[in-house]
Amino acid sequence: MPITTKRRKAQKEAEVAIVRLQDLAREQAERLGPYADQARDQASQKLLQARGWTAPRLETAAHRVEDTVAPRVAELLNTAAHRVDPKPPRRGLRALRQNRKVTRTLLIGGAAVVGGALVYSMVRMRQASQDAEWQEHLDQARDQVRETRENLGSNASEAADKTAGNATKNKAKEPARAATSSNKGGSTKSP
Repeated sequence: MPITTKRRKAQKEAEVAIVRLQDLAREQAERLGPYADQARDQASQKLLQARGWTAPRLETAAHRVEDTVAPRVAELLNTAAHRVDPKPPRRGLRALRQNRKVTRTLLIGGAAVVGGALVYSMVRMRQASQDAEWQEHLDQARDQVRETRENLGSNASEAADKTAGNATKNKAKEPARAATSSNKGGSTKSP
């Protein structure tokens, strides 16, 4: 057999296999499409639940920071400022007013830093939980695809076995039919 004929035959077989696989992929996409929609709907629902769960906790955390952490941070920053300040503190009413302004500024700045760190950590925790949830849904979808692929493979092999069994039965029946038809034809001619 010439090489070009072999190449053409192999190319045709490859094209047939590709078409078969494309059809199988389309069927799987149609079959798994509703599951993807369902996963998307569940993910959006879980996201809303997570936001509903997180909002009151963020508010509580903000109040706690405002009541407990912010005054402590302000006191520490104020003490550090007094230690670092090279000029001696002024005495009198002006000094008190100026220190209060500095204290308020430091208090607001410290609270903003602590609040920002707290919000950042809460956002990261929420993002990590969402990532874990998406990964879980992705793993479930992969398992379903794997099971479907295995089921299709076993169904195809069963169908092939049945087809092969039927073909051998038909081949065995053909000689028997030929023998019976020749006997019937021979018996009608002899009388």
